[in-house]
Amino acid sequence: MWTEEIVAGRPAWRHIPSGVVFRKVPGGTFRMGLSEAELGAVRAIERSGGVEDTIDPFLASAGDAQPVRDVRVEPFLLARHPLTVAQVQHWLPEYEDDYAEADTGTARLEGDLENLLKLLPFHLPSEAQWEYAARAGTATLTFHGDGKPDEDQLLDDFGDETRTAASENAFGLSAMGSANELCADVWIPGFDGAPSDARPRTGDGPRTVRGGAADLYPWQGCDEWLLLLSATRYEHADFTAVRPAAPLPPQ
Repeated sequence: MWTEEIVAGRPAWRHIPSGVVFRKVPGGTFRMGLSEAELGAVRAIERSGGVEDTIDPFLASAGDAQPVRDVRVEPFLLARHPLTVAQVQHWLPEYEDDYAEADTGTARLEGDLENLLKLLPFHLPSEAQWEYAARAGTATLTFHGDGKPDEDQLLDDFGDETRTAASENAFGLSAMGSANELCADVWIPGFDGAPSDARPRTGDGPRTVRGGAADLYPWQGCDEWLLLLSATRYEHADFTAVRPAAPLPPQ
């Protein structure tokens, strides 16, 4: 079912039936949520003239990603990048994508989403797993630091291995924040009462989504860069990408 190999100079696990490549995300504890330091970094970008429109809606919704808390994450596998059109077609042979220009592009699912989730031998990452993986040991706006992200950080097609490898973070994960990626958690504004481990919060209602800056490409000067921030979260609506997670294979 699984084979261990080296991909772009890093250890990886490949799911043999589908060919999907996963990275092992090491366990650890991190500060989850939008910190005051990160809010300060966003305001610093505004003071330097880096805001094209307004960050007022972002600041007004900051409480959706607070309070910041320590979360313990156990080791797990996470797909190197969101599922592509070709990878989705492994489970849904008739799947057609209205957004991708090639079968190596990120699949964005709407009506086929629930069918795919039922067929996948994996699971959606929890929000804690996703943010921990996106941060990859950092506590800044993105894993690149506290500078303003730009469109050069977006990646939506994985046919070019050089570009895919170049976009990886310290955990070997590519394009974190580019596509809007569905998490296992139900959408609940804020983190009051959230667990101190990586379990998803469950219940009725829409799920939570992370990322999505490439969904709005080419950017229109509406501060789309805010969607690349590791702490940005919002309620799922319309289409979404899927970056599956899995337990570590038995040794």
